[in-house]
Amino acid sequence: MKFPNAKPIASITIDNDSLKSSFIEKSANTIDIKGEFWDTQKFNPFKDEVVKFPIQIKFEDSIYRSPILDSMVITSRFGWRNRRAHKGIDIDLITGDDVVSILDGVVRFTRYNSGHGKTVIVRHYNGLETVYAHLSSYAVKVNDSVKRGQILGKGGATGNARGSHLHLIVNYKGIAINPEYLFDFKEANKIRSSEIWVTRRWATPYLHSSKRRTKLELLSTEDEAKASLVKEIKIYVVKRGDTLSHISRRNNVSIRSICIANNIKSTTLLKVGQKLKLEM
Repeated sequence: MKFPNAKPIASITIDNDSLKSSFIEKSANTIDIKGEFWDTQKFNPFKDEVVKFPIQIKFEDSIYRSPILDSMVITSRFGWRNRRAHKGIDIDLITGDDVVSILDGVVRFTRYNSGHGKTVIVRHYNGLETVYAHLSSYAVKVNDSVKRGQILGKGGATGNARGSHLHLIVNYKGIAINPEYLFDFKEANKIRSSEIWVTRRWATPYLHSSKRRTKLELLSTEDEAKASLVKEIKIYVVKRGDTLSHISRRNNVSIRSICIANNIKSTTLLKVGQKLKLEM
């Protein structure tokens, strides 16, 4: 079909040398995420690596992909749970639901891993790794490149799981970071900032409760991160009827944190008028 008023298209000359130079420059800037500690057999190949805080995490995108296709319901958070560290978040699902990668990356691990059951680990281009545990089946294999939103497997209840759910962990060199500090788990699927500084507080489960979300104070510069390292100590005076559980909920600190700060046990009986240090 011809268009009567159409004008001839001007010819375009491509400079092959410029194109080649541009390609080489782009290739040089590509990050080789398989270059260091790439082990497809070990859950954590970074055990002997020393990581210094604060950690700088950068994101190219402003959004991530929800790991499940349905509305996301978090049933347990990063924090202290049943006297143990819960190093990720639990997301409700039905066995057989699709589980997808939240960011672009390369699959490093697809194996059965003890209490995590069938597990997929994806390494991302900013140094993070995301762990998808308790799967019922795999849809990828190691060394596969995956895009944000690509199916990794089906959800399930393998390993040490009470009912079907996805256990999502966000690691940096083997250190688990509170996922809610990096990602806003709401419908908009926003990454909280293009640059986030992670202090030890956000990688220490006993400072958080798995039953509720910790109040977030985002650190987007190194100066903010260093300033935050000075702990704020609050003195709480025990009142009649107080328990560690009540004090923990009221002040948004974990029971474990209170016990460590005051050198007491979770079974210690509190006395009216007793002063407790709370690390905020």
